[in-house]
Amino acid sequence: MSIETIFTPQDDAFYSVITHAAGPQGALPLTPQMLMESPSGNLFGMTQNAGMGWDANKLTGKEVLIIGTQGGIRAGDGRPVALGYHTGHWEIGLQMQAAAKEITRNGGIPFAAFVSDPCDGRSQGTHGMFDSLPYRNDAAIVFRRLIRSLPTRRAVIGVATCDKGLPATMIALASMHNLPTILVPGGATLPPTFGEDAGKVQTIGARYANHELSLQEAAELGCRACASPGGGCQFLGTAGTSQVVAEALGLALPHSALAPSGQDVWLEISRQSARAVVELDNRGITTRDILTDKAIENAMVIHAAFGGSTNLLLHIPAIAHAAGCTIPDVDHWTRINRKVPRLVSVLPNGPDYHPTVRAFLAGGVPEVMLHLRDLGLLHLDAMTVTGQTVGENLDWWQASERRERFRQCLREQDGVDPDDVILPPARAKARGLTSTVAFPVGNIAPEGSVIKATAIDPSVVGDDGVYRHTGRARVFVSEARAIKAIKSGEIEQGDIMVVIGGGPSGTGMEETYQLTSALKHVSWGKTVSLITDARFSGVSTGACFGHVAPEALAGGPIGKLRDNDIIEIAVDRLSLTGSVNFIGTREVPLTPQEGAMELARRQPHPELHAHDFLPDDTRLWAALQSVSGGTWKGCIYDTDKIIEVINAGKKALGI
Repeated sequence: MSIETIFTPQDDAFYSVITHAAGPQGALPLTPQMLMESPSGNLFGMTQNAGMGWDANKLTGKEVLIIGTQGGIRAGDGRPVALGYHTGHWEIGLQMQAAAKEITRNGGIPFAAFVSDPCDGRSQGTHGMFDSLPYRNDAAIVFRRLIRSLPTRRAVIGVATCDKGLPATMIALASMHNLPTILVPGGATLPPTFGEDAGKVQTIGARYANHELSLQEAAELGCRACASPGGGCQFLGTAGTSQVVAEALGLALPHSALAPSGQDVWLEISRQSARAVVELDNRGITTRDILTDKAIENAMVIHAAFGGSTNLLLHIPAIAHAAGCTIPDVDHWTRINRKVPRLVSVLPNGPDYHPTVRAFLAGGVPEVMLHLRDLGLLHLDAMTVTGQTVGENLDWWQASERRERFRQCLREQDGVDPDDVILPPARAKARGLTSTVAFPVGNIAPEGSVIKATAIDPSVVGDDGVYRHTGRARVFVSEARAIKAIKSGEIEQGDIMVVIGGGPSGTGMEETYQLTSALKHVSWGKTVSLITDARFSGVSTGACFGHVAPEALAGGPIGKLRDNDIIEIAVDRLSLTGSVNFIGTREVPLTPQEGAMELARRQPHPELHAHDFLPDDTRLWAALQSVSGGTWKGCIYDTDKIIEVINAGKKALGI
């Protein structure tokens, strides 16, 4: 490479530079009052609008800001000029365009701003995962700054799809207490006609290493898993669950979650949302009216009924905090999950592994709500972005043509009974669907842990509904070392894998789907349990205990375990209770109480340390969220607490 190869010869057009232009034609629609009273920024904003090509005579319309997570650069025909990080944000721009055109059609002025998002699937097992959860807080901050930086906006539309971008968008919208806001879910990608979903396909490496897949099979399956170019993954992971939660909160239109990306219904949802947010402004209905304690509880109820991702235990509290609502605690989550039946049978929980597009066709969130209404489990008087209550929305949905035609589409297209995807309570009970999450405690997790109890393989659960496992610990100080052990045959049936140092202080609370997916899809994996202070992907299944607290690097007992320690696990999937205890070694058995004393005497694992490549940005995030209540408060930034701690530190240090 030389400077000559960079600065290649140019033709005359290259050197034909103009130094002035006439500027836009027309005149700004100013009034004497505007010139006397408006801030200079508002007036200059109109100049900028005309400079960007907006008709100067139409600059007094209602301004609506559309924020989105679009990534990549698409050509006009949809082909990639530059790839995005994932399908989830690849088509978002089409929804934003549809909303913008609808605003314009009704005399408004649309603005758009973007904060793209990472892909948890792409960063699995890499150092990129150290930025995943912290990104959510950063993006929410940037979105909020962008919203506030357009002082003339009257309403805000958020368009997002996936694991961190969608929660970040909801947190940002929830913070806009005095503005009307609405969320447009970015939808779901289609499953391949013949092939595997995007969750299972992430295990091709582990299955190949265990001689359960050929090289050719791995290559072909990996190629076709994303059968349409846009939308979140086809399972009810964190992306799909976040869309469902947005709708359950009343922040998104009824029957907008999980729509097939790129299709007419998906685009029309965007146009409908644009009309809705303008009407909210006309009626003076703001986010504060919609995001209430009742809305938060409705979201928790829907989360349980769908069997949603455990990552929403981090995101719903953060949304509640941003909205100024009561932050749900473990007791609240437990109460909800004990009384709410799981009604949805989709990937990854089953018992039938339907893709999420079938949940949409079966009626999605409003269909689940109809059943929950009959059980008296919803706050029907909660306001929503339709300008009507949950109860009024359900009355419309029950008799709507939309409901009947989409359910019939599912019967005709896939030959599937909608009531086998979204099950009536009696049918769900007969099929053995159990409640969603439990919070086991014990001497390994004195402050608690999380398990998606509904996703434990039923074949390893006792007739009494209790999962029991006593086995030897295999302790790893990194996810990379743990996945290598699975691939190289070091893990034996009946082992209990323990991954330490994966909490906020060690890795930014990495997502360990490499491990959980491998254990699900290798033939012997269901006999192995996993315990970690990290977190899991929403598509994770199996006997996987995450969010163990205190984390190892905060002195938690999990960081003092050693290879060949004996661990005793019990989880009651019916009562949603459980325990995870160190009970000594084969040579020296101990009671759980004696085990707690032994762990207290031990030093931390000699190899335990924060990851060598942990970014400074993530170290700062870990510290800030820690003093704000940590993972059980949703990894939020509590400004008052952070300032209090800083001031106390300055005083102690004499600064």
